[in-house]
Amino acid sequence: MRAIVLTDVGRLEPLVVPCPAPRPDEVRVRVEAVGLCGTDLHIVAGHANYNRDARGQLVPLAEAPQILGHEIAGVVEEVGALVDDVRPGDRVVVDQGRNCFSEQRSPLCEYCATGHSHQCERYAEHGITGLPGGFAEYITIPAVNTVRIESDIEPAVAALSEPLGCVLHACETLASAPSRYALAAPSVGESVRTALILGAGPAGLLFVQYMRNILGFEGRLLVSEPNARRRALAERFGADCIDSSSVDVADAVRERTGGRRVELLIEASGSGRAFATIPACIRKQATVLLYGHGHAGVDLSALNGVQFMEPTLLAPTGASGGFERDRRPTTYRRALRLIEGGRVDVAPLITHRYASLASVARAFEGDHLLSDYVKGIMIAGDNVSS
Repeated sequence: MRAIVLTDVGRLEPLVVPCPAPRPDEVRVRVEAVGLCGTDLHIVAGHANYNRDARGQLVPLAEAPQILGHEIAGVVEEVGALVDDVRPGDRVVVDQGRNCFSEQRSPLCEYCATGHSHQCERYAEHGITGLPGGFAEYITIPAVNTVRIESDIEPAVAALSEPLGCVLHACETLASAPSRYALAAPSVGESVRTALILGAGPAGLLFVQYMRNILGFEGRLLVSEPNARRRALAERFGADCIDSSSVDVADAVRERTGGRRVELLIEASGSGRAFATIPACIRKQATVLLYGHGHAGVDLSALNGVQFMEPTLLAPTGASGGFERDRRPTTYRRALRLIEGGRVDVAPLITHRYASLASVARAFEGDHLLSDYVKGIMIAGDNVSS
């Protein structure tokens, strides 16, 4: 099959690679849409590499090239001999994580047993930790890693179930964390009056919608973002925006909160410069949710000011959340149903569509830096190589 392969930092090549036949408990999915995630951008740029050997050492791309892409929607084309609840022709989204449930291990590790599948003792992830991802014609995965699409939404929209699932998991982590301030506190003194999201990329925009539409947060919701198009989307979804390209974010936060600053900050940008503004924006003992990855250009001294404020620091990862009776991932199913039900509108986030595997390289070569770029999606066509 054809795929786009990351053979070294900044080097994506169209190659023909093997297409594994499904084992008895697996299915082969024809990829219809794959979202371009910030994690992909960081890996291509050399800011991160999550493929590690048994000793925890990084495996260089030159030794183990990677097929990226983990936000996947497609159509089942072939099923293994033991699969009886998925059929060829089913439209599905993919949970890219390999955990105890998907590998049928018994007993479950302590993380899978408690609904934290992304921290599985033997976790592996298609498109991130070295397993082949979605920037290919097909992906072969355990049948239980598929969640059936039950509506006529287009594949590009369905593929955003994965990033929404990550935001859903992050918000559930936030809700359960012991902290001085809470989104649903019993008294005004303990409640989050103002929340600040750093970054209005896809994750930040999903956080805005989830907090407003699903959690029912009615307080002031500030979003700091330098890009005008992204600010407009954040305002459309219910945020009060700060143009970080023209004003000092900390000054704007103090002005809009009467000097109080924020009780909740969500870092969703992956920007080192944004990370460094955190101490000046938060109230003492605030909650800081670290969601973005990357933060290039800032050393660990940026944490000094954060630690001095004695915040509750949260760092949720992935779309953990337990499993259904049919062993499907709960969080992916919930995220997909929120999209199908129209409670979270992901379509406006999709600004760039790539009609072939080969054209995906343009996104990594600079499209993601364009002023009108929010989210790129590869849409598989009849000619995946052109």
